[in-house]
Amino acid sequence: MLKETFELYNGVKIPKVGFGTWQVPNGDIAYQAVIDALDVGYIHIDTAYVYENEISVGQAIKDAHIKRSELFVTSKLPSHIKTYEETESYFYETLKRLQLDYLDLYLIHAPWPWSNIGQECKEGNAEAWKKMIELYEQRKIRAIGVSNFNVDDLKDLIARTGVVPHVNQIAFFAGHFQKQKETIAFCQENHILVEAYSPLAIGHALNTPLVVSLAEKYQKTPAQILIRYTLEHNTLPLPKSTKKARMEENADLDFSISKEDVLLLDQLSEDPRRFG
Repeated sequence: MLKETFELYNGVKIPKVGFGTWQVPNGDIAYQAVIDALDVGYIHIDTAYVYENEISVGQAIKDAHIKRSELFVTSKLPSHIKTYEETESYFYETLKRLQLDYLDLYLIHAPWPWSNIGQECKEGNAEAWKKMIELYEQRKIRAIGVSNFNVDDLKDLIARTGVVPHVNQIAFFAGHFQKQKETIAFCQENHILVEAYSPLAIGHALNTPLVVSLAEKYQKTPAQILIRYTLEHNTLPLPKSTKKARMEENADLDFSISKEDVLLLDQLSEDPRRFG
């Protein structure tokens, strides 16, 4: 499964399962987590400027001695950066931290600053996007996209620039389908690949009675059921762990969930803490 790929609308192939590094602290923990993930066989690594672990992620990639062409590395422009000039500066700082000459995927981290969720920043998003388009055309980035964008955000960005994102990375997990189905449908209708971060609902979904029962039915773990669920929706999961055994478990996804069981998971409560 770690070697299987989706194909973006520009022809770039992206591994179907990525290794997420959100909340993995810079230093020995992030370094070892990426080393272990690469050893397990993950070749798709996802980080971000604001995760503050790009330095450790980059060093681990360098020390793993894997051909750069065999890896897929993603990072993200901080959500509060909404100007053409700053986008260029932050992009090159990310390359420096990661010790890379190019990125496989670069995303606008959110349509608004995390400190002011919902703020109207459509003009700023377009300015940042224009610089990312230039970097893409200069082959500094193989694919460009966004994160946490809803349908309105996507439509506005496309209308202002004429360029459709290759990817939209959003929170998606069993129990969050009703909230995200409109965005997922729009993306898939417009050939935008959806990446699913937090596929385990930050761990909240693991003890859900339905998930536990399906794990027993398919003879898999709850985590495997939840990650496979995102794949059944043709979205790309980004599971995270600092334990090598969990990384191996999260990658063991060579099975399918029936349409009937996917529908049951779709109908779970939107709040992962109130699954039942």
